[in-house]
Amino acid sequence: MQPPKTHNHIELSFEIDSDLYELYIAVLSQEGIEYFLEEDRKLLAYLPEDDWNTGKEEEIRKVLLETFGTVPHFTASFMADRNWNAEWEAHLKPVEVSDRFLIVQHQKEYESKPGQIVIEINPKMSFGTGYHATTRLMLRQMEEIDLSERRIMDIGTGTGVLAIAARKLGNRNPILAFDNNAWAAENALENVEENRAADIRVELLDAEEELAANLEEGYDFILANINKNVIDRILPVVRKHAPKAEVLLSGVLVYDEPWLKKLVKRLGYTARKTIYEEEWLSCLIEPKN
Repeated sequence: MQPPKTHNHIELSFEIDSDLYELYIAVLSQEGIEYFLEEDRKLLAYLPEDDWNTGKEEEIRKVLLETFGTVPHFTASFMADRNWNAEWEAHLKPVEVSDRFLIVQHQKEYESKPGQIVIEINPKMSFGTGYHATTRLMLRQMEEIDLSERRIMDIGTGTGVLAIAARKLGNRNPILAFDNNAWAAENALENVEENRAADIRVELLDAEEELAANLEEGYDFILANINKNVIDRILPVVRKHAPKAEVLLSGVLVYDEPWLKKLVKRLGYTARKTIYEEEWLSCLIEPKN
């Protein structure tokens, strides 16, 4: 995998109440914004400098107005690549996902419970720090599943935390973890190496364009912590090219559960277990036949 080029970013600062953070993150995620920081009465969202223009600003204003009936005050400011990690890492603290999992920042002090699985990450703004409910939901589902002999694909791997967790839970087969964001793919590879999680192949791939070919390798357990729009497009591809695979997904709001149920039924899946946290859900689905 070729290392990503250096990129500058735009920081969007939204002045909103903290109880709206999850909803705003969900809405903005649909607009291709993947990285967020939560501060007191301020939600910070980050996107590559090249993606920011008047058209993008108009799209964001439009979707916020349609969803919430108003557009909060927000500012856009340039953020140099060299400041990116320092800004992000300053906010990170250990995240106890469950009695089984603890996510910590690499080379920082932490205390874990006896027998607790510790995953050390240096996130570089990649999604999957454990701070977002969808990551925690995926991990809580995974710890209840016997993954030892599964052939696992992790779509939209972010920091690589789910692939790493699968290995630490005892999976013994090669794992493919990929992301369409160069920064995330590089970061996932670093985190895989730091955690000494062997035999995890990290790739920079486009899920929608290159998924079918990779599924032909025989994966039978798919991890997909991605957004609703991408799930809608790739789940039919998974069903067609990996018809016997189970899929563990998140990135869906509880308000969209009726949509998910219809999609699952239409594609011939059965929802085996669904769990919830805050505004989000995670669903384990399996093919009916």
